[in-house]
Amino acid sequence: MKITCMIVEDEPASQEILKHYIADVPDLVLTSICNHALDANKVLASEPVQVIFLDVNMPKLSGINFYKSLQRPPLVIFTTAYPEYAIEGFEVDAVDYLVKPFPFERFLRAVNKLHDKLQTPPAPLSVNYILLNADKKLYKVKHTDIRFVEAFGDYVKVHLPDQVIIVHETMQGIQQQLPGDLFARVHKSFIIALDHFQYIDGNTVIVASRSIPIGQTYKNEFLKRIQN
Repeated sequence: MKITCMIVEDEPASQEILKHYIADVPDLVLTSICNHALDANKVLASEPVQVIFLDVNMPKLSGINFYKSLQRPPLVIFTTAYPEYAIEGFEVDAVDYLVKPFPFERFLRAVNKLHDKLQTPPAPLSVNYILLNADKKLYKVKHTDIRFVEAFGDYVKVHLPDQVIIVHETMQGIQQQLPGDLFARVHKSFIIALDHFQYIDGNTVIVASRSIPIGQTYKNEFLKRIQN
């Protein structure tokens, strides 16, 4: 995998070192070298790259402030002679922070971190709600607000603290939309929120002051869930 990169550095000697280091790594492709952040900003507008080797201390605009100003920033590896800026660099999720002068071995370690970053898929968005179509409206209902779900013919009733939403849906369909770590099927006609059950009395579980039957088919699995 080829990785396009840019050097943003105001010192010619540091530019040359980075240029040679990059040339020694076959999958790095250097597309441009900029002397300061304002030049880099213009280049990125027409030639986006995957990573910037970015000096922290530069005239007109510091590397960190420049990076913070980018709307869709590429990955960044900061380079500087001042290690005290490292914490601020990692606050913007920098891949690495190279303190000058750094040997090729240290540069290569940063490139390996870059590979790991590029190969790691983005974390899935965490959604804490479900969308329910009812009464010609689309309701956004938080998982934590659902007490239990009850079968109702060709519909289901979603019980909330202050209302019941009746949705044209099957129990299996609604169960597939709910996170399995928060909800449990306890009966062919009931799904309960595990955080909201109060106690179990024989073959009945009490949820939000409502007695809900526990079906024999679901009992063992339900008891395992709440005991682990």
